[in-house]
Amino acid sequence: MALRRLDEVGAAAANRRARVAVAALFLTNGALFANLLPRYPEIKTDLGLSNAAYGFAIAAFSAGALVAGPAAAALIRRFRSSRVAVVGSIGIAVFVFVAALAPSAVAVASALFVAGGSDAVTDVGQNAHALRLQRKYGRSIINSMHAVWSAGAVLGGAMGAAAIALDIPRTTHLAVSAALFSAVVLAAYPFLLPGPDEDDHPSADGEATGRPGIAVCATLTALVLIAISGAVVEDAGSSWATVYLRDSIGTSGAVAVSGYIAMVGSQFVGRLIGDRLVDRFGERAVARAGGLITAAGMGAALAFPNAIGTVAGFAAAGFGVATLVPAAMHGADQLPGLRAGTGLTAVTWLMRIGFVSSPPVVGLIADATSLRIGLLVVPAAGVAVMLLAGALSPRRPPSR
Repeated sequence: MALRRLDEVGAAAANRRARVAVAALFLTNGALFANLLPRYPEIKTDLGLSNAAYGFAIAAFSAGALVAGPAAAALIRRFRSSRVAVVGSIGIAVFVFVAALAPSAVAVASALFVAGGSDAVTDVGQNAHALRLQRKYGRSIINSMHAVWSAGAVLGGAMGAAAIALDIPRTTHLAVSAALFSAVVLAAYPFLLPGPDEDDHPSADGEATGRPGIAVCATLTALVLIAISGAVVEDAGSSWATVYLRDSIGTSGAVAVSGYIAMVGSQFVGRLIGDRLVDRFGERAVARAGGLITAAGMGAALAFPNAIGTVAGFAAAGFGVATLVPAAMHGADQLPGLRAGTGLTAVTWLMRIGFVSSPPVVGLIADATSLRIGLLVVPAAGVAVMLLAGALSPRRPPSR
């Protein structure tokens, strides 16, 4: 009995260390790319890009992710999710720095393409490892991991804003960011869960899975569309909030970053409380309420444009979509008739469509009309979530 208790205490301690290590991966993943985002207007101006050219250039990040995404599952099976996540994080760091050095739109797009591919495999790797750890905990921790990602994005955005305010060259700023966060993931690696990912996965039970039916495929499609809607909103904050506040609203460069920071900051808050909200009201109700908050908040900001209202609108959108991607991942991972990891990979990969399509679509609309009109994709995504939320889990009845 004493030995068993010692084993349980040791396992609990190892799980706590692993949770901190996985959180470090999510923090790094949020911070690395966010360090580049505040420098986007500077790159756009330095290279003399139109809105459309800028949109196509930055869409290369998501294009790279879309191309590399299908390889993530094979890489994880071959090298383990922990190694894939760490090596992928370092790849993001290196090529985000290369993008800062790029002398042309093509060079920027090329660097972002490779960085996006690295991000895709990192994303699947860190989420697979987090879900593996969640099974050991026996309760939900995935929303908290995504909250840490949002905290990393806030940290990265703040680092970028500070670098701009202090007039630090973007190459110096992003070199420091790359070195710092590469060191973080390397330090975290020894504390991640050991062994192959399949050892403690439900698929290890050897249960046969049949061909998924029409209902399962329809549900998976709806979950992918929910994740894409969340991606469209997140991309609007990362790609266009700073540009919109600077060029359309007329704020300074340092102040313009506040739109992006407000979005990821409110998203962080939403994810912190997301598990409790889902436990109380269910994923379906939380998503519908979030879609309404996104549509109403950003719709009002675009209808009555000013600096404070715009920042508040991006904050509302960030809060509204906070739980969408974790909920879609969870729902897809639980679908019957699919092999373990298939649903998670599908959602993680296909939601990149939102990141790929959103920048050029908004850019083309902005060039034809205005960026204010282009950003109507945000309230439209909120409405789509309200319509699709039925694919998510309802509130679970209280246990007796």
